[in-house]
Amino acid sequence: MGGSKKRVVSKTSSSRTIVKANPNNSTYGTIEPPIVSSYNDQIRPLLDTVDRLRNLNVMKEGIQLPTIVVVGDQSSGKSSVLESLAGISLPRGQGICTRVPLVMRLQGSTSSEPEIWLEYSDKVVPTDEEHIAEAICSATDVIAGSSKGVSDAPLTLHVKKAGAPDLTMVDLPGITRVPVKGQPENIYEQISGMIMKYIKPQESIILNVLSATVDFTTCESIRMSRQVDKTGERTLAVVTKPDMAPEGLLQKVTADDVSIGLGYVCVRNRVGEETVEEAREQEELLFKTHPTLSMIDENIVGVPVLAQKLIQIQTTMIARCLPEIVRKINHKMETADLELKKLPMAIASTGEALMTLMDIIGSAKESLLRILIQGDFSEFADNHSLHGTARLADMLSQFSDDLQAKPKKVRESLMDEIKVLEECKCVGLPNFIPRSAFMAILSQHVDDIHSKPVEFIKNIWDYIEVVLSSVITKYSENFPQIQSSIKRAGRNLMSKIKEQSVDRVIQIVEMEKLTDYTCSPEYMKSWTEKIDAQKSFIDAVLNDKTKPESFSVNGFGSVKISHLREYHAHLLQQAFDMKMRITSYWKIVLRRVVDNLALYLQLSVKYLVNTQFQKEILAEMVDTKGGGGVERMLEESPSVASKREKLKKSIKVLKESKDAVAAIVDQ
Repeated sequence: MGGSKKRVVSKTSSSRTIVKANPNNSTYGTIEPPIVSSYNDQIRPLLDTVDRLRNLNVMKEGIQLPTIVVVGDQSSGKSSVLESLAGISLPRGQGICTRVPLVMRLQGSTSSEPEIWLEYSDKVVPTDEEHIAEAICSATDVIAGSSKGVSDAPLTLHVKKAGAPDLTMVDLPGITRVPVKGQPENIYEQISGMIMKYIKPQESIILNVLSATVDFTTCESIRMSRQVDKTGERTLAVVTKPDMAPEGLLQKVTADDVSIGLGYVCVRNRVGEETVEEAREQEELLFKTHPTLSMIDENIVGVPVLAQKLIQIQTTMIARCLPEIVRKINHKMETADLELKKLPMAIASTGEALMTLMDIIGSAKESLLRILIQGDFSEFADNHSLHGTARLADMLSQFSDDLQAKPKKVRESLMDEIKVLEECKCVGLPNFIPRSAFMAILSQHVDDIHSKPVEFIKNIWDYIEVVLSSVITKYSENFPQIQSSIKRAGRNLMSKIKEQSVDRVIQIVEMEKLTDYTCSPEYMKSWTEKIDAQKSFIDAVLNDKTKPESFSVNGFGSVKISHLREYHAHLLQQAFDMKMRITSYWKIVLRRVVDNLALYLQLSVKYLVNTQFQKEILAEMVDTKGGGGVERMLEESPSVASKREKLKKSIKVLKESKDAVAAIVDQ
């Protein structure tokens, strides 16, 4: 470009250091990676902080860190770009060279001897500069197989050497649409899915490697990056192989038809057996002397420029993301600490186990008190089935309606009464109804409804058992080793109470057979109203010349009477009277059964919660002969132990991460 000062090959560039070999000495001078010169006191602390967070594996806690992700179509020169930046040799060849995510973690060192090692599948494999490529190929075969398939399991390459930058870059497999021999049919879907996973986080810096020989608008890597970075604000494009297609390159990188927000850098990578320093010399010579390429602004050409841009971009990204990283660290640490506190304490003695059991039973008792007696459903606000008092009231109301409903089977009017009266007749005054006849009819009525109260009380205790089980599950969830024992104790208690309740309900029902008694004035009032129709009824049956088929009786509606004309007036009078008496009295009996069951239910539930629950559960749990579970509380369940250990590790990592960022945030 006019007025631009071009680099001179034989001199040291302002952005890199090259020491040429001495032909008379086999020892070569130090070749510093071009990225080193970009460091200064202002950005180093930021990079050190992020590198510290990477060392702590904070990303495993779901906290994304600014990361340079290298993407590109197959054979676009991705790995060669990383070689140029890091000053090391990576695998080369035809087809897919990178078959797993290669995470390159570069770190500076004061030692003259570099430390290089690989990490994968919980293995640490040391290597050296001469054998890096071979070691990566071997590790890749272990991870992804010896064929040409890919895997999303990462392979981490650590390079710790003098002058190396604290920089992390991820090289992903090149995008290919057509599988070759040895590759799965869905190779494109596997690779594209892997790429999207790495470039989607907003903290990722997308280093899109493009070959100068292709039309940028048709590159698959461009299409993918634009899906997650539409404006290109975190995408930097690197154009490789400029010497193979120099014509029109200047227009490509200046027109920006594909929205590369962070701009372009054109580089020439190492070719064949060139050393790193030779490659840099040839690159500088190419962009200085080539008729077309020399017209490209020197501020967007060369690996040293790329290195400087990456550092600047990553520094900006770190500065922008750091507050959110701090917020996430604090939030996740608070959440993990809260979850850890919710876990049960480790129990060391039988005494502690017994105290913990008492706490569980006490908490469950208080919960049952709120649910079944006080009507406080705030504990299970969204679970209407556990709103105990409301559900018990619903069940009682339904039972009352069912019990007092008219029978579906309609019997012929007065026939039951007539049959009983005929069997209970005796020598005596004709206008007295035998009490034995009334009691016989009453007994029949009681037998007809006998099963309903029993079924009701069984359903009540089945429901309470569900409530009890839910409460026990909640308050013993941290002790799965004894939860089943407590539940079993609860079931045994419910079974015992249900059996006692059934016996009591049977007694309540059977009592109604013993005598016909009520102090309620409702009986006499109702009977008096009904008996007034007796004379009209008898006249309609025996004296009405039209011989009607039916007669309307208050409270009964229209009843059939034609079948009654064969009976004597005296018997019909007695039958009608007894029908009215039993009808008036039966309403009182049914209400009394409902009332008695309601009161008994309230008393039983209160007794269960206040006395039986704690006493019975505790007795069964400490009974060693019955397989008591207190001692088992000393054995922490594997799931709880694993969760406790995981939370402790997370808190440790997050605390160290918080300390790591505290210093830089305070500056």
